[in-house]
Amino acid sequence: MSETCSHQCGSCSADCAQRTAPEDLREKPNAMSKIKKVIAVVSGKGGVGKSMVTSLLACKMQQEGYHAGILDADITGPSIPQAFGVHQQAQGTQYGILPVLSKTGIDIMSINLLLEHDTDPVVWRGPIIAGTVKQFWTDVIWNDVDYLFVDMPPGTGDVPLTVFQSLPVDGIIIVSSPQELVGMIVEKAVNMAQMMKVPVLALVENMSYFTCPDCGSRHAIFGDSHAEEIVAKHQIPLLARLPIDPSVAAAADQGKIEEVKRPELDQIARMLEQMLAFSPKEEKPAKQQKEPETLTMAVSYDQQDGTIFQHFGKTPAFLLYTLENGHVKEKQLLDCGESGHSALVGLLAEQKVAAVICGGIGGGAKDALAQAGITVFGGVTGSADQAVEDFLRGRLAFDPDVHCDHHDHAHGEGHSCGEHH
Repeated sequence: MSETCSHQCGSCSADCAQRTAPEDLREKPNAMSKIKKVIAVVSGKGGVGKSMVTSLLACKMQQEGYHAGILDADITGPSIPQAFGVHQQAQGTQYGILPVLSKTGIDIMSINLLLEHDTDPVVWRGPIIAGTVKQFWTDVIWNDVDYLFVDMPPGTGDVPLTVFQSLPVDGIIIVSSPQELVGMIVEKAVNMAQMMKVPVLALVENMSYFTCPDCGSRHAIFGDSHAEEIVAKHQIPLLARLPIDPSVAAAADQGKIEEVKRPELDQIARMLEQMLAFSPKEEKPAKQQKEPETLTMAVSYDQQDGTIFQHFGKTPAFLLYTLENGHVKEKQLLDCGESGHSALVGLLAEQKVAAVICGGIGGGAKDALAQAGITVFGGVTGSADQAVEDFLRGRLAFDPDVHCDHHDHAHGEGHSCGEHH
C-alpha cells in the first residue's frame, strides 16, 4: 500500500481503518425541527392496512397528550391526507416547508399536499421518489414532535432502504394480515430491519378477526393467524390484533379518523411512552454546536390592544421579533410614521426582515415584498405574540391568497382588511 492515502476507497483494495469504519448516511433534519422519536410503520406487501394503522397510532399518541406527526413516505400511493380530511396545500418559507395540521394538531406531510390536485398521479422513477422522502425530512419543519410516524410504502425497495439509511429510525412497527403468504412476507420485513440494525417494536395484525354484531362470536375471515409463530421466532416484543371494523374504514373515507379510538393499541402506546421516558439526554460537545439559527419577523402592529393591524399599507408600527433556534429571543417596536406601503417595504428590508405577518394586504405590496425576498403570511388576526408562537410551532393559520382591494371601496364600519380570508 502506498504511504499516502488518496481517500479514494472505490479504487483501493487496502483493508484499512478508514475503509472498514461504517459510513453514517443519515441526513440532518431541518435546522428548526425538533423530533424526539422516529417510528417507521412497514409492511411486506400492500393491502394490509399499513396507512390505516399509521393513522391510528398517530391518533392514539395525540389522544394520550403527545404531539404526533406523520411523514407519508408512500409517495405513489399517499392515503394519509384523505384519512384526516386534510386537502389544503402545504406552505413554505425560505426556512422550510410547514406541515399541514390535522383537526387535533397532528403534523402531516404528504406528496398530495404539494400537488395541484390530489388526484394527480406521481409517475416518477425510484431515485426521485427516494429524494422526495429525504426532503420530507430535511426541508420540512417538524417542530416539537414527540413521535414522528413514517408511513412506508410496502416491500423492501428503494424508499424503505432510504428511510433506514437516512433517518434516525428508533424502531419499526410491522403490519400484517392473517394469511400464511403474508406471514412469509412479514419475515422479509423483519429480516430487512435486522440487516439495517433497526429494532422491531411490535407486530400489528390487522383484519385479524370479525365480531358478529348479532351473536358476538369471532370469525377468522382471512384464515388462521400465524402471528404468534412470527413473534416467537423473531422475539418481537409486542403483538396487537385489530378487528375488521367497517366503521373505522368509513371514518377514514370521510376524513374523520381522529374520531376513532382503538384500545387494542394501548400496549403499543405504553411501550412508546417508555421509549420517550427513558431516552438518554443528548450531550453535544461545545465544539460541535452550530451557530444559532436566527431570523427577524415583523408583525403589523396595533399598539392599543397588541393585535395584528389589519391593513398592511396603513400600519402605524411593526413589532419586530428576533427568532433564534425556534424561540423568541427579543422583540422591539418599529414606528412607521406616515409611510406608505412602498416605504414600508424598504423599512422592513433595512431591518433584514425575512417574513411578515399581517391582516389584509394589497397586491402591489405583496409583489414588492416578494421582490425584497420577504415572505408574507397574510389574513391573520388576533394577538401578535400568539401569531408568532403559532408560526414557531408550525400552526399559523394564514391565507396565501389574502388581498385588500382598499382602492375599490371605502373602509367603513364593520369592515377590516383581514376579513377577506
